[in-house]
Amino acid sequence: MIFEIDQTQTAAPLFEGWQESVIWSCLQNVMGKLYGDAKENPVSAMILLGDFGFPAGKPSQELILEGPKMYGQWANTVDGAKGHVTGEENRMEGIIVPQNKAWADLIEENYGEKAKKVTRYAIKKEPGIFDRDKLQKVVDGLPEGYELKMIDEELFHRCGKIQWCRDWVSNYENYAMYQKYGLGAVVLKGGEPVSGAASYSGFLGGIEIEIDTREDYRRKGLAYICGAKLILECLSRNWYPSWDAQNKWSVALAEKLGYHFDHEYTAYEIYT
Repeated sequence: MIFEIDQTQTAAPLFEGWQESVIWSCLQNVMGKLYGDAKENPVSAMILLGDFGFPAGKPSQELILEGPKMYGQWANTVDGAKGHVTGEENRMEGIIVPQNKAWADLIEENYGEKAKKVTRYAIKKEPGIFDRDKLQKVVDGLPEGYELKMIDEELFHRCGKIQWCRDWVSNYENYAMYQKYGLGAVVLKGGEPVSGAASYSGFLGGIEIEIDTREDYRRKGLAYICGAKLILECLSRNWYPSWDAQNKWSVALAEKLGYHFDHEYTAYEIYT
């Protein structure tokens, strides 16, 4: 049987040493859900937040299958609001990051063709490495005709209704929570969001960055500007702007902003 665990610290030892801010968000009771084989001192546990799942401890078939179902934000979303549309039939529901090979094998055995093995790229977490003057010059280079704004209440609600940029705000229950644990910089053209860097999730003392640009406004340097602005705003709050890269383009952008690549790791995209 799988349980939702309210006292998150009881499972913290299972995730020890895992340098992933989404895990911190849950263990700090900021956001996300924790499931395990026992309410206290579990030997198997899984953190779920947004699109991501992190199983840890003793590999459990029941947990890897039932955890996402109990979370309820992945499966069978009729309008595609939580899933990511990738074709007429297949929709990505979530991403599971195995703690080790035993968990990876279990994911492959139980999800089969629904699990697509991918490589993601961890970025070093290094407070104090950012060049504020350089970042400010990037921000100052915003092209004429565009507007750069921080996410306020109006933008919070507006972005949540736009499919391509909803992840900037979707993991926050309301704007009050966003004010406490979130932050975002958005470039607008004609009053409409076209690019932005914002908090996918928040933890005590920092955020996990999500960067997106509308398809027809890519390759204009807007993501670079938004990223620079968001990092500067984080630094002004003594927050750490954590970055995890989905692809090599994201790694390159991170390095341009001052980050350093750490290592590759395996994840599984789960499809319907």
